[in-house]
Amino acid sequence: MPRVQVGIVGAGPAGLLLAHLLAGEGLEVAVLEARSREYLEQSPHRIRAGVLEWGSKEILAQAGLGDRMLVQGLEHRGVYLAFDGALHRLDFPALTEGRSIWVYGQQYLVQDLIRLYLEKGHAIHFEHEVVGLEALEAEPTLVYRTPQGQTERLVCEFVVGADGSHSLLRSQIPGAQVHQKTYPFAWLGILAQARPAAEELIYASHPRGFALFSMRSPSIARNYLQVPVEERLEDWPDARIWEELNRRLEGVAQVEPGPLLEKSLTPLRSMVVTPMQHGRFFLMGDAAHIVPPTGAKGMNLALCDAVLLYRAFKAYYQQKDPGPLEAYTPEALRHVWQAELFSYFMTTLLHTPADPFDDGLRQAHLRHLGQSPHLQRFLAENYVGLHTSGRYAGVLRAPVRG
Repeated sequence: MPRVQVGIVGAGPAGLLLAHLLAGEGLEVAVLEARSREYLEQSPHRIRAGVLEWGSKEILAQAGLGDRMLVQGLEHRGVYLAFDGALHRLDFPALTEGRSIWVYGQQYLVQDLIRLYLEKGHAIHFEHEVVGLEALEAEPTLVYRTPQGQTERLVCEFVVGADGSHSLLRSQIPGAQVHQKTYPFAWLGILAQARPAAEELIYASHPRGFALFSMRSPSIARNYLQVPVEERLEDWPDARIWEELNRRLEGVAQVEPGPLLEKSLTPLRSMVVTPMQHGRFFLMGDAAHIVPPTGAKGMNLALCDAVLLYRAFKAYYQQKDPGPLEAYTPEALRHVWQAELFSYFMTTLLHTPADPFDDGLRQAHLRHLGQSPHLQRFLAENYVGLHTSGRYAGVLRAPVRG
């Protein structure tokens, strides 16, 4: 039966970054992914998160994985809040001692990570669906189905579950607690071949509901509308979407319609699994935690988990120190709960609730933020990630072998 030191389930940003870092240290790594390479790299439904915190950008650059990101990505030095018929810009460098964010689509990052990993001579086992996990505490063994339909096993010294929000492996942790919060609204999202509404993101608060105006490139707009959770996509023809987007900007800006490349409905929820480990098995990324997209934290949290596990495995294999692996859950939950806090803050601050009293409080909070440098600094520091990925931004300054 084949054996490796670390088996990673899932070829998303978290799994691929961890694989790069561990393979660069000379460890034997196997990456198993249920989907095909074509699906991961080309499916229009994969064009999702696109905001990288300052620390995430630094991590990728220091690991030698950010060359295309630095050329084709878009540096944003602030965001706009739209409320009371006016635009209010938050200047991130002024509020965070020079930090900014980087807009680069998750699908593009996954393309880069796959290509670079394969170019280094490593293997990614696409279309290998993990269907079980055995012996978590001794020799964790991945049970998987090959593209030919055969069931095989891979013995690992450690297994990392990075298999996404619908994780199969999440249930393998005995006694795990799943803390969840659901919100009473969803996001109607579009990806359109159209010029973005502004050069930086606009978070628009409006009596009709929240709207977000973002982009994936100077010619690809990514926009969202707050809608009821029971809404149906068929009730939203293209013309209605563009009309509603412009209504929620209330004259402070305007979007120009263009061909829709994708349309989706996403309920908003939060989720944290604890503990994030058992025996020789660890969870990371969306398999371990989910945040509403309002704070743009999902992909960044996944990268934080990967760096934290990289440090722990490096200590275990090079210094014979099991302490960082044993402390993985409490260490990871520090940045997880900080991101959950900020995502909750942004979601409740910007979305219009049904209760008029709650909405009055929300509007008062928003106007206070517009006048308070202290609240603006709180938002800016969390948005650029000083308390999440910023914790790990210097970890990879030493060259990674590979």
